Amino acid sequence: MDLLEKFNKDMITAMKEQDKERLTVLRMVKGAMQLEHINNKKELNEELLIDCVGKQIKMRNDSISEFEKAGRQDLADKTKEEVTILNDYLPKQLTAEEVNAIIDEAFAKINPTSGKDMGLIMKEVSPKLKGRADMGKVNALIKERLNNL
Repeated sequence: MDLLEKFNKDMITAMKEQDKERLTVLRMVKGAMQLEHINNKKELNEELLIDCVGKQIKMRNDSISEFEKAGRQDLADKTKEEVTILNDYLPKQLTAEEVNAIIDEAFAKINPTSGKDMGLIMKEVSPKLKGRADMGKVNALIKERLNNL
């Protein structure tokens, strides 16, 4: 069963079991997917699901840090639960070693000479890492390596 089928079945299950928290989160993702489909003519597929889930997780992580700064631990905890639900719809996350191996491979292939080659490196690693690793951390790792050249 692919990720999109799992998503749709889980949404139906949440409706039947009246799991309001899970259903609300899943509906937000479905709404984001439909918006992308309409506005950008993207096909409703697993890749779009992973992209939308990643964006939703990023938004919620930003919210968690803001809630914690404001001293609203109740809202931060609720948002953390939503992130846990969303993580079910991402592919298995890569370990730091696996990410570094992919970055090493890209560096060997492109052989960058300065920070200006950042775009080329990102273009090489993005398809392999998107949805499977935090791209912000990947970006930081690549910048650090480029600065050490």
